Amino acid sequence: MPTISGHRQAELLARRPALLLTDVTRLGRTVVVAPHPDDESLGAGGAIALLRAANVPVHVLFVSDGSQSHPNSPAYPAQRLMELRETEAREALRILNVPAEAATFLRLPDTQVPTPGDARFAAAVATVADLLNAFRPDTVLVPWRRDPHRDHRAAWQLLQKAVELLSTQPRWLEYPIWLWELGDADDQPRPDEVRVWQLPIGSVVGRKKAAIAAHRSQVTRLIDDDPTAFYLSPDLLAHFDVPHELFFEPI
Repeated sequence: MPTISGHRQAELLARRPALLLTDVTRLGRTVVVAPHPDDESLGAGGAIALLRAANVPVHVLFVSDGSQSHPNSPAYPAQRLMELRETEAREALRILNVPAEAATFLRLPDTQVPTPGDARFAAAVATVADLLNAFRPDTVLVPWRRDPHRDHRAAWQLLQKAVELLSTQPRWLEYPIWLWELGDADDQPRPDEVRVWQLPIGSVVGRKKAAIAAHRSQVTRLIDDDPTAFYLSPDLLAHFDVPHELFFEPI
């Protein structure tokens, strides 16, 4: 039986037939923005693998420190959990063939990524703008603007403001993570808002799955002393076990 996420994705594609993105090299130099360590593999692991297979430079920007996925774990207090999640992220990127030096960890507080009006927002924007100016991306992949998670929306706002400071505007593509599971009607992309691109990733699905699996603290019960902990269940992960990725491009 199709999952709720499968139904919602099918409904979206029925309303808005996707355009095929068949040549990933057209994205050029790409920055992938991950609100938390694991979002890069879930939402764009296939795109990253294909870009790297074509020797296209990719830089991954991890926005939050990921330290609140297990907030009540005695064995993994915030600092230790942050270090573990960075180690997992680096392993995921190794699997996707992204060099270690092509990753930046902003280490903004998990669940509290600053938004406009926050005193920390301007400094975070400046840091991101400096990274973008140094890398000079042709494309940025960012979380969907209304993905139903506070940090995902905050990361979108952060990147939007940083890109405004650039002299040359990169292509802007948004990837959904929680939209299918938790999104309501108002979170879905509107017909006049975006075009939908479907990227075939059949040749690298195994690599993407291995990168997701590298985030062991999130996809297994590795940390078992916090009953309130976040967990990417097999049912939820099944949404990402498909031979394509979807990206929304503003019209």
